[in-house]
Amino acid sequence: MAAVWMQKDSLVGAGGRLFLAALLCMGSCWLPATDATGQMESGAAGSTAPHRRFEYKYSFKGPHLVQGDGSVPFWMHTGNAIPSADQIRITPSLKSQRGSVWTKSKSIFEYWEIEVTFRVTGRGRVGADGLAVWFTEDQGLDGPVFGAADNWNGVGIFFDSFDNDAKKNNPAIVIVGNNGKLHYDHQNDGSTQALASCQRDFRNKPYPVRAKITYYQKTLTVLINNGFTPDRDDYEFCAKVEDMVLPSQGYFGISAATGGLADDHDVLSFLTFQLTEPGKVASLMLNLWPPPDTEIPEKDKEKYQEEFQHFQQELDKKKEEFQKEHPDMQGQPTDDLYETVSDRELRQIFEGQNRIHLEIKQLNRQLDMILDEQRRYVSAVTEEISKRGAGVPGQQGQVSQQGLENVVRTQEEVLRQVNEMKNSMGETLRLASSIQHPGSAGGIYETTQHFNDIKEHLHVVKRDIEHLVQRNVPSNEKPKCPELPQFPSCLSTTHFLIFVVVQTLLFIGYIMYRSQQEAAAKKFF
Repeated sequence: MAAVWMQKDSLVGAGGRLFLAALLCMGSCWLPATDATGQMESGAAGSTAPHRRFEYKYSFKGPHLVQGDGSVPFWMHTGNAIPSADQIRITPSLKSQRGSVWTKSKSIFEYWEIEVTFRVTGRGRVGADGLAVWFTEDQGLDGPVFGAADNWNGVGIFFDSFDNDAKKNNPAIVIVGNNGKLHYDHQNDGSTQALASCQRDFRNKPYPVRAKITYYQKTLTVLINNGFTPDRDDYEFCAKVEDMVLPSQGYFGISAATGGLADDHDVLSFLTFQLTEPGKVASLMLNLWPPPDTEIPEKDKEKYQEEFQHFQQELDKKKEEFQKEHPDMQGQPTDDLYETVSDRELRQIFEGQNRIHLEIKQLNRQLDMILDEQRRYVSAVTEEISKRGAGVPGQQGQVSQQGLENVVRTQEEVLRQVNEMKNSMGETLRLASSIQHPGSAGGIYETTQHFNDIKEHLHVVKRDIEHLVQRNVPSNEKPKCPELPQFPSCLSTTHFLIFVVVQTLLFIGYIMYRSQQEAAAKKFF
């Protein structure tokens, strides 16, 4: 919302912007911070979460990002950075490019959280050099470290695309702190200086990649949305640095660079929030707002009303002038409401893959539950066999009625879960078949080989169980399963076959999901 009113220079004057800014600040509220799952996150010192306040002077977001003179409000851009209405292209996909954008003023708050939305796209299988998010004491307008200056005082979060040290650990996200005396180690991709890092592929994703960087109570945390889903809150943990001391005031920035290889580095939004400890919020709110029982003087009310009416008239006048100058734009939507056939097909493919991914996760959880139940069942059978083998007087051939009922209930629960998993797998196969591509002969071969391996392992397990039974049963008795009503007491062939079918279906689903992921990734190279 702040990005919208900042772009209305052609409609209202500088005084209007200041008045609207005052209204926005008066209307802004303090909100508790949430974690990647949407739950209230805990502070480092206790269970109370910090309060978040949006800072529009340290943020930008489209549409209408650029003013008439080509500048971005409250930000400055240098090098090869190209601002546009919807995004800022930090570097284009040309060789040896550098660019950056920095806040014009220093932050005045100790703890903060930033949410960066960006795209890194290129035609090659390998990109270069990468993107960096900064919080430094001084502006690093130009330099050799991803387009920004070296020997910075603060922290840099590097989205490194190129593998300089040839360790095949890129693309990666690396956190590097500096006190103003450290030279960045390019040859080793900063691995010798990294405070924390994680490997994430952020190039050529179907949706924009999002990074949430939080600095609160001397702890820096980085969460990543991998760009495979349109869900804005689907973050996963990347890295964390504790006991990190940063300058109390500094500049926020984002830079990028290319080398012999090149990518487009586009930043769609950069949102900054001030984090305040709960104990300090009450005193700060008293300074910003008067007590509830304090009334605004009538004279001030009239003054504010006059200014508002004046700005409203100016806005209506500018609208009429724009309509007269652009009659062909009347009645037309500002955005394209229709999508092309190729865009629709691509969107459906990615949505289908997301559904398959969720189904496989659910099947994995159900399989874990089934395996746990089977372990309990096998333990109960083994214990009963051991009791029979011990030859306790007066108890041979007798089984506790309660134990039998427990075994029966366990088997019924196992069968019910197997049926549920069978239905879920059928839905997964249906979704996969709708977007399946030819050329999966290698996957069929791997599936057959995996099926044979499973059969061999199951035969080994069955042979081990029979050996255990023969060892526990006395020599004068023939090995036999406990006589249980209605249900066999040992693991039958039916259960083995069910397990084989479940494993095979799960593996087929995984192979098709992986092949679809690889086919989708090839479209971007």
